[in-house]
Amino acid sequence: MLKILKYSFYDLLRSRWAYAYFLFYLILGFVLLFLNGDLSKAVITLMNLIIILVPLISTIFGVMYFYSSREFTELLLAQPVRRDAIFLGQYLGITGTLASGLLLGLGIPFVAYGLFQSNEIYDFITLIVSGLALTFIFTGLAFNIAVRNENRIRGFGYAVLLWLFMAVVYDGLFLLTLIIFEEYPLDHFSLSATVFNPIDLSRILILLKLDISALLGYTGAVFKNFLGTKSGIFISCLALLSWIVIPLWTFMRKSRKKDF
Repeated sequence: MLKILKYSFYDLLRSRWAYAYFLFYLILGFVLLFLNGDLSKAVITLMNLIIILVPLISTIFGVMYFYSSREFTELLLAQPVRRDAIFLGQYLGITGTLASGLLLGLGIPFVAYGLFQSNEIYDFITLIVSGLALTFIFTGLAFNIAVRNENRIRGFGYAVLLWLFMAVVYDGLFLLTLIIFEEYPLDHFSLSATVFNPIDLSRILILLKLDISALLGYTGAVFKNFLGTKSGIFISCLALLSWIVIPLWTFMRKSRKKDF
């Protein structure tokens, strides 16, 4: 598995898209920090970009890589190599590449600005951890889509629809439900609906860490009372971990039975 991971990682490093992904965050970090000069505002701006761009890039990149490496995968399957090692190595290779681009692209500007001498270091860590979690989550979801759809156009379509639903449609349905049933107690529903969307969950965790949950009104107070506690943070982290493990497990299970 380590050899396949290493090959996938270096193969993706030869792609200009990997460097474009890294340079985008590098330039964005320097621009926000050295022109704005406020770490808290920079973290908020980056949050709005990361929770939208990271799922989109991870989903599209994951589907593209799975389809483009299909011939190489079939060659590996003809060798005495376990399927779990092949597909897990490819998954870790692409997530490692995307995670490295995000971590280094944002880490270099923040360190150069003097992050370790600032009180906002924990806000930045929360932002990065959320971005890395979204990378692993949506890459796993993309691999699930690709392994179930032989047609590449259909696979790309489902990948875009998945991101669109999670990033846009889900929030609209959530808010519409809150408006329609505003006369009923919706505390538990709000918390449950947030847990079932990793993008919303990551956004709420960052907002709570920045201590600006008051901007969310009544819903923000509910989130702060639950997710702001130690048990709430533990459950939230467990939910994000479940979003990473379950798609990966279903992908590995499907890949073991799939006839290539």
